[in-house]
Order: sequence, then C-alpha cells, then structure tokens
Amino acid sequence: MRLRTLIRPLVSAAAVAVLGAAGLAASGSASAADTAVAPPGANDWTCKPDAAHPQPVILVNGTFKTMAENWATLSPKLAAEGYCVFAFDYGEAATAPIPDSAAQLRDFADTVRSRTGAKKVDFVGHSQGGMMPRYYVKFLGGATKVDDLVGIVPSNHGTSNPLALAAGATVCPACVDQTAGSPLLTKLNADPEAPAGPDYTQIATRYDEVVLPYTSAYLTGSDRYVTNVLLQDACPVNTSEHDQAPKDAVVAQWVLNALGRSGPADPGFRPECLPVG
Repeated sequence: MRLRTLIRPLVSAAAVAVLGAAGLAASGSASAADTAVAPPGANDWTCKPDAAHPQPVILVNGTFKTMAENWATLSPKLAAEGYCVFAFDYGEAATAPIPDSAAQLRDFADTVRSRTGAKKVDFVGHSQGGMMPRYYVKFLGGATKVDDLVGIVPSNHGTSNPLALAAGATVCPACVDQTAGSPLLTKLNADPEAPAGPDYTQIATRYDEVVLPYTSAYLTGSDRYVTNVLLQDACPVNTSEHDQAPKDAVVAQWVLNALGRSGPADPGFRPECLPVG
C-alpha cells in the first residue's frame, strides 16, 4: 500500500474546504453543465443518440474529483466511438452524503434524457461514481431509466481503509457512507444488490489501494445481468491502481464491450493488454 496515494485525497479535501467547494457542484441542469469545465467530448447538448449508440453515456466522477480531471481520457474515446457523452460535477466535489448526490444524478439524468430524446441512459462511474448511481437505481426510480451501469473500481461494499472514516470526520460525509459496514451501504446492499432493470459491469484491479479489499467492487446477481471483472485475470501484468483506472486503455476496452452489447460485459471478452495509461 502506498501511503502517499492514500493521504493525497485528504489533502485535497482540506483544499476543497478552504476554497469553498460548493461552487463545484452542478445543480443537475443542462445550464450548470454548460458553464462547468467538461472533459473533451462531453456535454454537446445538440448530440442525438443513433441506432448503434441508443443510450447517452453519463460519466460520474469519484470522491474529491472533477469531471474534467476524472474523464480527460475516457470521455473523448467514447465520443470518438459515436456515443453522446455527458458529465457533471456534483455534491461539493463529490463529498456530500450519497443520497443527496444520487438526487442530483437523477435530475441530471432526467435532463439528459429530455434533451436527447433517449428513454434510458448508461452510466460509467469511477469509485463513488460507480456505486452512487445504484442508490438512484434502487431508491429514486432509476431502475427503468438506466440500461448499463459500468463501475470502474467502484466502492460497492465500501472500504476498510481507515482514512475514509478520518476524512469523513472532517469534510466528507460521502467518505463515511463509503466505509465498509456503514448504514448507507447496509441499506444499499440489502438483497437485491443489483435490482432488475440495468445491466451491471464492475471492473476491479488487484492493485487498488483505496477500495479495500478490491473485491468490495463486486456485486452479486445473475450472470445474465451482472459481470464482475478483475483486470489481472485477462492482463496479468496490468498494474493499474485506483486513480489510474479511468485512464487505463484496458479498462476502456471493457467499458466499450459493456456498452456495445446487450447485457453486461462479456465475461469471456479478452482485451488487448496495453500498457497502463
């Protein structure tokens, strides 16, 4: 475990508090997304999904992250593949309580569906951004409005990392919510973990130093709509860590596989094992 990597989010949290991070949070409307700094390829509100890419893709960043930083690599890749891509900053640098952020996500998804004419959306989320949409799906009416939920090193069962609770005691209610065994996660993971409606693809790395253990990312459910992926099963030399994962070329291949087919990612898919980054 690399202590510097674990401490860095806490330093970021302190900076967020000092600078007044509330200004980073999107209101869930298209106008808020228009004025925030979007990653390349995202938030073209004139984009209309086509038959090959019927669902717009909403990218959901992780705790202490902004959409511009989190999705600088994956967003333009998805746009180049023909997807309508959207992203937004939420929950005071994604530190607000999970239910509050999920409500913002619901409102943003409704705006995307209205503006694009799509009946459903796809979510691709990193860390908290892979777990938090499940709250929307399970408790806020999202089960009929989401086609794919792809989690990149998601905190589905939280983390045993003690720094999560330490951060939560200062400026990060979402960190408390993401602590293993929290009331939020106990409620969220009560059967069924993966409610009927969306297809779920969860991508984990053995070298995750934030979500501990890395198997916390996995969901239980039928193979027909849940696929759990460990990067090193297909690419043993892949050393991607938690923060690197959204920028990893192998991860991108799994994301595209999940979005491009009926059902979750094909567990038999074998990506090209490219270098990290």
